[in-house]
Amino acid sequence: MQFHLNGFKPGNYQVPDSARKAYPIPPIEDLPTEVDVLVVGTGPAGLTMARQMSEFSDVKTCIVDMAEGPLLFGRADGISCRTIEIMEAFNSAEMVEKETYKLMQNTFWEPDTANPNNIKRKYKIADARLGMSEFKHGIVNQARLHELLLNGMANTMTNLRPHYSRELLDLEIDETLTQDLDAHPITATFKRVDDAGDGKIETVKARFAVGADGGRSRVRKSLGIALEGDSADKAWGVMDILLNTDFPDIRVKSFIQSKDHGAVMTIPREGGYLIRFYVELDLIDKDKRATDIKLTETDIIAKAQKIFHPYTLDVKEVAWWSIYSVGQRLADRFDNRAAESGDDIIPRAFVAGDACHTHSPKGGWGLNTSLPDTFNLGWKMAAVLQGKSKPALLATYATERHKVANQLINADKELSRIVATRPTAGDGSAKAEVDTAKIEAFMKRQSGFVSGTSIEYFPSYICTAQENQDLAAGYKIGQRFHSAEANRIADGGIQHLGHLVKADGRWRIFVFGGAQDPTQTSSNAYQLAEFLAKDPASPVQKYTPKGADIDAVIDTYAVFQQHDLSMHDLHGYLWPAKGKYGLHDYEKVFQPQEDNNIYDLRGIDRHSGCIVIVRPDQHIASILPITAHAELSKFFDVFMIEQT
Repeated sequence: MQFHLNGFKPGNYQVPDSARKAYPIPPIEDLPTEVDVLVVGTGPAGLTMARQMSEFSDVKTCIVDMAEGPLLFGRADGISCRTIEIMEAFNSAEMVEKETYKLMQNTFWEPDTANPNNIKRKYKIADARLGMSEFKHGIVNQARLHELLLNGMANTMTNLRPHYSRELLDLEIDETLTQDLDAHPITATFKRVDDAGDGKIETVKARFAVGADGGRSRVRKSLGIALEGDSADKAWGVMDILLNTDFPDIRVKSFIQSKDHGAVMTIPREGGYLIRFYVELDLIDKDKRATDIKLTETDIIAKAQKIFHPYTLDVKEVAWWSIYSVGQRLADRFDNRAAESGDDIIPRAFVAGDACHTHSPKGGWGLNTSLPDTFNLGWKMAAVLQGKSKPALLATYATERHKVANQLINADKELSRIVATRPTAGDGSAKAEVDTAKIEAFMKRQSGFVSGTSIEYFPSYICTAQENQDLAAGYKIGQRFHSAEANRIADGGIQHLGHLVKADGRWRIFVFGGAQDPTQTSSNAYQLAEFLAKDPASPVQKYTPKGADIDAVIDTYAVFQQHDLSMHDLHGYLWPAKGKYGLHDYEKVFQPQEDNNIYDLRGIDRHSGCIVIVRPDQHIASILPITAHAELSKFFDVFMIEQT
């Protein structure tokens, strides 16, 4: 898709530039006085939390922000493979895939040894993240991703929409009520900041709160959570521009090191014309902020032109620009509990996204780390509020995401150091090969983390049975369920199995059959289905509410190696009757593709097969032998509440 030819315009890129209009300012409505979940902030973390909560009509959610309306310009641009997988869980990946600019190559530029005042390309290589997912790393305006999440919220039964133009003044927790799950221990006080509001004060009581309100988070400060780390001593200018240039790699992501003027990172943007520049500026004092730097977009362009020499930059329009100096900082806690609290203490308020980890934007980690924060938290909170899971489950959010945030801070420190290092030897002569080689090596080494596909949660009661890892070596316990295609037995349709794990709060059990014929009642697969469907000890029987569809809480799929299978010869649990008419679901059983065999792709034991348990956030919770009925029950028994 091409757009922005005649100037940058925010909004839906499916609409031609000439017809696209800016968002109207949303109308102001009074805040609710009492909710289950209060979300503060409409960035990626806040909107993902609200989008997840909007799926549950029995959970009352309110999301509030100080801005007067949705984001229109700038901020993050990179959309990682993992982020698009999550958007697929919200049924929004198709638009993201269609509109993003796919990053296929990287180039590395350095001072020309023959003329060090000029730059010269040293490498042009394929992007290191290719092949890590069915999706490719892409570039799109963060506001467009927000719009997809907002539309998804509005189109659910809850019709959830943000409340804008509110400043959070204070958030208090009544500690005497925190262990009463039905209580509303949180009191949040807001002030209207729109012209018509006249500073009106509003109060919201909540059972839970999520602070996704950025690096200067009022929620974090109200909870007394410290943000620890170093402030940045380097300023960078960032801008989205429309330009003409003779630089040959303008539509390729490029790392450029000059001899005397610093570095630039360029990222081609969606639409075929827009480009983002990250331009290295000067050192700043420790007690200064980026806002203290008296530079304009004209100064940033002038600095970029020096770095690009001998190539020219003819900038036609600056769609958005900013100057930043973000240090690497990490919150000492991710919820309101005191340090070293046990899982028996119920956390009632959480921080997510930039409220608990700040860093530079050069690695494209901000949005792509913030969004999975609340994708992790959202299903857990819904499960507790709906009485499906024990409150202790909420404590796993801090444990799992703190590890990821710590990895992020360390990686960002390394990248910032490499990108900002001047490529010179001790005698002042050009020696750029060291720096560009380090950048290339860093991108390769961190490709799994940058793409989000290698993020792995610690072993715990929701990431367990590592001793069975060899049954499916390619499905790493703790990492996300790596999708692959298979063919539906009922109709031959091609299905990405990972796309079956939607953001609806349900657990998934994937049964990969072994060498036995699954139609035989004595086979392990048939006996497993019999156990799940009928045994009182079955987690499906214990944790599915009476009268609900059999897959309402735990959704089971199967992949069998045998050919010429008929659905009606398989156990009825695999083609269950559902809904008010008792219609049968014929889309739960698959077989491997001949030339793209999932057993080979994911290292699944062909002889014995296995069970892969997948969490609602798409991460693999456990791998078990097909015969491990008791172990399967014990897994769910730890944290789920039996339904009566």
